Amino acid sequence: MMNSYVLPAAIGLVFISAPCALPQQPNSCADLIKFKAPGVEITKAAAIAKGSKEPIPFVAPGQWFVLPAYCRVEGVIDRRKGAGGEEFGINFALAMPDEWNGDFLMQGGAGGNGIVYPPVGATASGDTPALMRGYAVVATDSGHKSRNGAFDFSFERDQQAFLDFAYQANVEVATLGKQIVAQYYGKPAAWSYFTGCSTGGREGMIFSQRYPTEFDGIIVGDPAMRTGFSNLAISEWVPAAFNQIAPTDAAGKPIIEQAITDNDRKLIMDSLMKECDAIDGLADGMISDPLACHFDPESLACKPGQTDSCLAPEKAAAIKKALGGPKTSRGVPVYPGFLYDSGIAATTGIKGILVPGPGIFGPPTTATRVDVDTEALVDIQPLVDSTVINLSTFAAHGGKLIFYHGDSDPWFSALDTFDYFKKLAAANGGFDAVSHWSQFYFVPGMSHCGGGPSLDRFDLLGAISTWVEKGVTPVSVIAAGQAFPGRSRPLCPYPKHAQYKGQGNTDDASSFECR
Repeated sequence: MMNSYVLPAAIGLVFISAPCALPQQPNSCADLIKFKAPGVEITKAAAIAKGSKEPIPFVAPGQWFVLPAYCRVEGVIDRRKGAGGEEFGINFALAMPDEWNGDFLMQGGAGGNGIVYPPVGATASGDTPALMRGYAVVATDSGHKSRNGAFDFSFERDQQAFLDFAYQANVEVATLGKQIVAQYYGKPAAWSYFTGCSTGGREGMIFSQRYPTEFDGIIVGDPAMRTGFSNLAISEWVPAAFNQIAPTDAAGKPIIEQAITDNDRKLIMDSLMKECDAIDGLADGMISDPLACHFDPESLACKPGQTDSCLAPEKAAAIKKALGGPKTSRGVPVYPGFLYDSGIAATTGIKGILVPGPGIFGPPTTATRVDVDTEALVDIQPLVDSTVINLSTFAAHGGKLIFYHGDSDPWFSALDTFDYFKKLAAANGGFDAVSHWSQFYFVPGMSHCGGGPSLDRFDLLGAISTWVEKGVTPVSVIAAGQAFPGRSRPLCPYPKHAQYKGQGNTDDASSFECR
């Protein structure tokens, strides 16, 4: 089951129209209600005045996008009756700004989809989402309507709905969106982009792998690229490791919440930050070089006769096992472990919305043993998983592909996405060759698609558009965020990381270099 979620990384609270786009002379928006294409039904075509508002998904109520003047087109593709008599169809919404910059962007979905989120293109776009920059933006529910929030997977009983969710719906919407844009503005989009996180990140990978000429630039964040295996890790492997050391209740069931105490958490995090925080030249509450952090929780295990400032040996071993990721009976890893990072001990969810993730706070289940040998076979999902590494056609047509992943993501390991990137490089000529068209960014402290003790507001959209349209390879992007007001840092593409120069304002990105 595709158990994922997206919080648009790098969004502010209120947005205004960007002044750089040139006015166009589009055709009548209302006339698009008569747009005809096989299987397509246009249900709305209306001009929306400047200053209208849309709620920002996944943040506290009362926070809004403030939109420019645009033409909004809504519709459904292939409306039909499916399993159980339920109505299915690929619903979409397309926003075409009056001041068009000439480009097209598709935004990815979230969780199990089933919801058409506001078509603004906020993911990884810094302070100014794509629509406010002049992009025409399309969004879709990928072929079904959710009846129970972002994690309703009941649609999977219908074969076509599952195929649409897996990969078919998005390419239909992308193709149709481009057709409508061309008719409205009287010319096709010059460049096309895709940006998404979580399920949206997986969708971006699907495009690069199965429809390699559909987009010129694709941004992939915290992708749900192997959901079955990540579920094995966070829903079974991690809690099983902690349940084995947890006290039990009157019925004999483990109380996983008591496996690791608050004092244990403090000791772990204090020790982790002491060892790894200053690797980048500055102790600032951020681990900017995660691959250089070799923290071992077993170094905190109590020696004989020691009771203070140490962990019970069985606790230290359980933490190491849990974060090390699921392994077969022969010790073969089937999913990478999780990074030791500043956000792994968070006791609240993503911006107060989600329950704590894995790391040392696994979901409260009663599992004490996991049959990884069997589960690993069951968790292969070839229609949904996005693991193809031959992207020769994508690269040959000039496509650019940027990955980013939060180091403290509790749902999908940053190391799994990084492992894909390494395999991608190996299959396409090596890192030097691939660096001409693909990059990977670790985001210190960031949870799933946003939040955490991180700087989670950054403009990869601007970086990739400059790369695609002007041939200028990104050397870094500046990141900021609510967790550290007034602070900025460069995000650096692998193999580089942000390193303090040794002098200058420690809250200013200019005092750091990619090294």
